[in-house]
Amino acid sequence: MTYQLAISALADPTRRQILELLRARPQRVADIAARLPVSRPAVSQHLKILCDAGLLEVTPRGASRIYRLKPEGSDELRAWLDQLWGDALQGFQEYVEQEVKDD
Repeated sequence: MTYQLAISALADPTRRQILELLRARPQRVADIAARLPVSRPAVSQHLKILCDAGLLEVTPRGASRIYRLKPEGSDELRAWLDQLWGDALQGFQEYVEQEVKDD
């Protein structure tokens, strides 16, 4: 997974809702679709995008597929956000230090 895929996948509010539902426990497509205002085929499409982004894993169980959050699925995104935040804080610190010197 690249962090760009995760960002793109998380841009959709329905996909964020799906992740919130899966935080509680692994679930079948039917269970997820029952809690969302979109069709079951739409939920399946959203799940595919989340899986392709590396955020979910799926386990076949009989005729069903069980979706769950992938524990390491957000690692690259988190690392990128940590770096972005670190760079922003460093830039702010340099700005403040320069302002203090100029006063």
